[in-house]
Amino acid sequence: MSLFTNPNRIPENYGLKIAGGLIAFFLIMKLVGLVHHYELRFLNVFIQVGGIYFALKKFRETHDQHLNYFRALVTGVATGAISSVIFALFLFGYLSIDANLMQGVIENEPMGRYLNPYITAFMVALEGLFSGLLFTFIIINYVETDDVNDPQGESN
Repeated sequence: MSLFTNPNRIPENYGLKIAGGLIAFFLIMKLVGLVHHYELRFLNVFIQVGGIYFALKKFRETHDQHLNYFRALVTGVATGAISSVIFALFLFGYLSIDANLMQGVIENEPMGRYLNPYITAFMVALEGLFSGLLFTFIIINYVETDDVNDPQGESN
């Protein structure tokens, strides 16, 4: 069983997919010359929310339509964390290579003079981790989870 078909590896599977989407979006913004518009980072929300939502739906599909609230929380946060760390590693590598982009960040951000590729990548990972946590809390309300009072394996 591969990473992409194993029902116990859903966070890794969807975390890689989200990271791929974030990297593709970043590279597209670079190609069209919009990479210096840092407020476009907001569009990453749609990529991350979509990935976490589909990860939770996939978990439910592969586990006999059961999704415990706390298992959903762990799956969503893990998916967001994996995607954020992978994207931050990519960004660290990219900022280490593209000195012009890093210099643009330093010049245009309020705390820019304190930034370097290490700090910037860490901040992106931390932002993604907390965003994943927040989005998971919100998404859990829209994905059907098991009732707390229903014993596992029994249904009405």
